[in-house]
Amino acid sequence: MRPMGLPVRAALVQAVGGPFVLDEVELDSPGAGELRVRVTASGICHTDLTYRAGAGRFPFPAVLGHEGGGVVEAVGEGVTGFEPGDAVVLSYYSCRACGTCARGHPAYCERGYAGNFSGARPDGSFPMRWRGAPIRSGFFHQSSFATHVLAHQHNAVKVDPAAPLELLAPLGCGFQTGAGAVLEAFKLQSGQQLAVFGVGAVGLAAVMAARVAGAASILAVDLDAGRLELARELGATDTYLATEPELTKTMLKRTRGGVDFALECVGIPQVLRQAFEVTRPLGTCGLLGLPSPEASEVTLSMTRLLYGKRLVGIIEGDADPKSFIPRMVALHAEGRFPLEKLSRSYDFEAINDAVHDMEARTVIKPVLRMHGGSTR
Repeated sequence: MRPMGLPVRAALVQAVGGPFVLDEVELDSPGAGELRVRVTASGICHTDLTYRAGAGRFPFPAVLGHEGGGVVEAVGEGVTGFEPGDAVVLSYYSCRACGTCARGHPAYCERGYAGNFSGARPDGSFPMRWRGAPIRSGFFHQSSFATHVLAHQHNAVKVDPAAPLELLAPLGCGFQTGAGAVLEAFKLQSGQQLAVFGVGAVGLAAVMAARVAGAASILAVDLDAGRLELARELGATDTYLATEPELTKTMLKRTRGGVDFALECVGIPQVLRQAFEVTRPLGTCGLLGLPSPEASEVTLSMTRLLYGKRLVGIIEGDADPKSFIPRMVALHAEGRFPLEKLSRSYDFEAINDAVHDMEARTVIKPVLRMHGGSTR
């Protein structure tokens, strides 16, 4: 007979596009390399909502969430560097052994899809059961919309026990993606120029990182005047409403021919074209936004590509969370990465309110506060 798992609370999506429903699930004991983490906070990311809408094409029910932070309660066989009581931020899974991992790019791990986007562990098994049946519950090897999860030692990052996990949890994905694109993928240098299209959580993290790096000009574009005002507060030197007539022409004139780096953070083809157009010859345009399956193709000028422009896709900022998350934590402690200006906290029970506010663009980064624990 299969041993009973630990009963915990989780927010399940039971059908494509459906609401999050809190219910009891059973969580396995940690296996080899795994940690059982009591989740204290979890950010909500656009990727969670895209997968709720069916982008993953995996069967529901499922438990999503991939910006968890919490405390280690138990460790599985072979775990090193972690013990019960450690405070951790959870990020994306990588095998740490394949060719791309060995070259220092774990975001492009050869086993990354299985370990992050399949909703299962890399071996295909599921950490949680609901009403006696296994469910998709290994999203980014955490599925952090739950009071307890199984993470892997490869995607857990130890932080100071006194660290404010409610602020730091979103470092695992959204903030890491924006800041990492600037500091790791682009390696932006003092005096260079950056344009950011879309100043949500990812774009604003890029703005803050560019200020840290000493960018000469940081141009921000968005549909929301309030977000542009916040972008200025966080370091943007120039802001533009996305609806401004002749936007591209205006930005090219301001930058005297284009920026060194541009970031597309919303996943919309026409916005990517704009970002590419304002990139100067020999500059680099990065794609961060996750497109919808219905709008995932773009056309670009081949002539402009010939002028040495580069277009690159960037996952998780091309950052290694084991080293990059501590770097962001240190920047926050120094007051140079003010996460508190971007986050709003919600009780776990209010997850659907948090999602509504995120979709209505009245909050930049909703963070769930978990209460209680197992139902035993």
